[in-house]
Amino acid sequence: MNIAVYCGAAKGKDKAYEEAAITVGKWIVENGHTLVYGGGNVGLMGVLANTVLELGGKVIGVIPDILFIREQRHDGITEIIDTHSMSERRNKMIELSDAFIALPGGPGTLDEISEIIMFIRIQEINKPCVLYDTKGFYQPLRDLLLLMEKEGFMEKSDLDKLLFSEKMDEVADYISKF
Repeated sequence: MNIAVYCGAAKGKDKAYEEAAITVGKWIVENGHTLVYGGGNVGLMGVLANTVLELGGKVIGVIPDILFIREQRHDGITEIIDTHSMSERRNKMIELSDAFIALPGGPGTLDEISEIIMFIRIQEINKPCVLYDTKGFYQPLRDLLLLMEKEGFMEKSDLDKLLFSEKMDEVADYISKF
């Protein structure tokens, strides 16, 4: 299974975020999955990719032709796919992936996982989506989605298609039973 993981090009201020990336990376390799990610060598992206590689796993990076991002390119991964834009990158990652996990990250991570949530909602894709909730990182987003449901902008059935958890056993179970 190809697992898309969206995460920060920074490590964040708490070591727990890096530990979460390592945990997800180990799980990917231990279960024979392939990592699909943004192609960077810095931040949580670098930690995640390096964990998978060090354990003998396969890593596919999808990287846009944007100078700032290209400067962070990971040249040691199994396969790199070049795209012309962020939009093309997002589409390629969706096409390649069987499941989606968002680790903590910044606006880029939020953009990517928001698109997945929207595609699941409109039934453009039917694949598992996990918000890896390290230290409650995604609770504000969960609260916003719950408010959207309460105010009639989203259905409860849409929320039921998402998993907010930082427990790898719950994540693994959710993905395997989806």
